[in-house]
Amino acid sequence: MVDKLEEVATAYAPAALGAYSQAVKANGFVFVSGQLGIDPHTGELAGTTAGEQTAQALKNIKHILDAAGSGIENVVRATIYMKNVDDFKEIDGEYAKAFIGSVKPARVAFGGNNIPKGALVEIDAIAVLNDVD
Repeated sequence: MVDKLEEVATAYAPAALGAYSQAVKANGFVFVSGQLGIDPHTGELAGTTAGEQTAQALKNIKHILDAAGSGIENVVRATIYMKNVDDFKEIDGEYAKAFIGSVKPARVAFGGNNIPKGALVEIDAIAVLNDVD
């Protein structure tokens, strides 16, 4: 049973492109919607490579988690959607820079995806909240 749902939003990540929230808090977790490598200040992709877009998508996730009262260090599960699976090594390199703790999040990654705005990568995440009783 869900105690309550709470929308999470921050100006430090791009606004949702459709009918969804940047993230939702529920039952001690934060569920972050898929983030593209969009710079929230320009509304444009933050580069032309999968690595550049991955770095920005992870920054967006970090800002959303910070706004939710969590943090990137609390991510327990992530999903990576790639346009081209051949970009995996470059994407994984940027991902490894963001998740430096001793326990890495559980993760799924798969390619062959058509991603909005012509992006090369999209990442979603689930994290635990810091203020769980």
